[in-house]
Amino acid sequence: MLGHLALVLLAALVCGMIARRLGMPAMTGQLAAGVLLGPSLLGTVLPESLDFGDGDDLPLVSAVGTLGVVLLVGLAAVDLDGPFLRRRVKVVASVGLGSFAVPLATGVGAGLLIPQAMHGESTGTTEFALLLGTALSVSAIPVIARILTELDLLRKEIGQLTLATGTLTDIAAWVILAVVSAMTTSGLGGGRLPLTLGALVGVLVATAVLRRPVSRALDRLESSRHEGQTGGIVVLILIACAAITGALNLEPVLGAFLGGVMIGRRGDAVLAPLRAVTTWVLAPVFLAGAGLHLDLHLIADPVVAGVAAAVVLAAVVSKFVGTFVGARVAGVPRWDSAALGAGLNARGVVEIVIATAGLHMGVFSAEIYMIVVLLAVITSIMAGPWVAFCVARGAHAGPRTDIDDPDGADLDRVDLDRADEAPVPVVRTTEG
Repeated sequence: MLGHLALVLLAALVCGMIARRLGMPAMTGQLAAGVLLGPSLLGTVLPESLDFGDGDDLPLVSAVGTLGVVLLVGLAAVDLDGPFLRRRVKVVASVGLGSFAVPLATGVGAGLLIPQAMHGESTGTTEFALLLGTALSVSAIPVIARILTELDLLRKEIGQLTLATGTLTDIAAWVILAVVSAMTTSGLGGGRLPLTLGALVGVLVATAVLRRPVSRALDRLESSRHEGQTGGIVVLILIACAAITGALNLEPVLGAFLGGVMIGRRGDAVLAPLRAVTTWVLAPVFLAGAGLHLDLHLIADPVVAGVAAAVVLAAVVSKFVGTFVGARVAGVPRWDSAALGAGLNARGVVEIVIATAGLHMGVFSAEIYMIVVLLAVITSIMAGPWVAFCVARGAHAGPRTDIDDPDGADLDRVDLDRADEAPVPVVRTTEG
């Protein structure tokens, strides 16, 4: 069991480094490590020597991967930039609505058209279509943050707007995922719908009520002689919140995200060790474990290949168009709107989390799981060059007009060094 875990981690780290050297996100290589060890390649060539099954046969790998998901999502929520969201609420709302609603509707429509034979075994058409729409709607904050950093846009208004919008849309995605989870585990008939909605509202209200007390308690602990224990308390909160939402038949990922919101921003002395462990141990194991579920032989089926091409095209176009229109309505300049659409198209590890949840819930079949994972990889690779192209074209388009901001903030020249105005939500968990 430990040997399997060591082999999975070794393959993930090596493949991740190779991917980085090739100019791709580390997530791509770590996922490829699982594909390498799984049924797509070595699992077929050497089935007796590398008996990894589909990943579910390795409880230790699965458990480590689950902890990785909880910390990935929770630590991303810790960096939620509330002041920026409040300061630019109209712009963020307009861009967020377009970037989420359009691909959501597109994905739901595609889910209704995809043959029933490609649905999961334990789902109805409604759950399948809703979860596919959710998968098409998300954005990967870690991938986006890295792209913006490399392009020197992270501390600019366009970078902040991209991160804030991506975070907002992901909140909506976790909520819908929780609803789908409830629909598949307990159903929504027989009076369960009010219970499920009540549980969902309850955890959201509890988060709002407890956010300030929890954050203040952690502040006091962090400034005391027990500072070293703060990291353990943070992990405990994230796991406990995930367990609570899981017990309520809601997706545990939602609990992890809300736990991160309650924790709030912490100093590097607390979060840096957690991020390091997550980035170099837990996340690679999760991504490699996700790759173990991936059987690329399925793409040889012409029907599956056709559905894959249609889903990827629909996802990219709908995300870009929805974001672009929403940004233009809010007064964002044309090429900055295009850069937003390109950046928010990166779906990364967030997409893989949803795909894995869908597979485990029986909503996604192996074929749809493969398509959604491929979508995550393709969009994460293409987002960087696409954003760079849009930014370069915008630079040659002449002076930009400002976004309508009551504070008079300029899109290009906002000074984000003043911490009281707009803290930078840098997500450092993983490139995925």
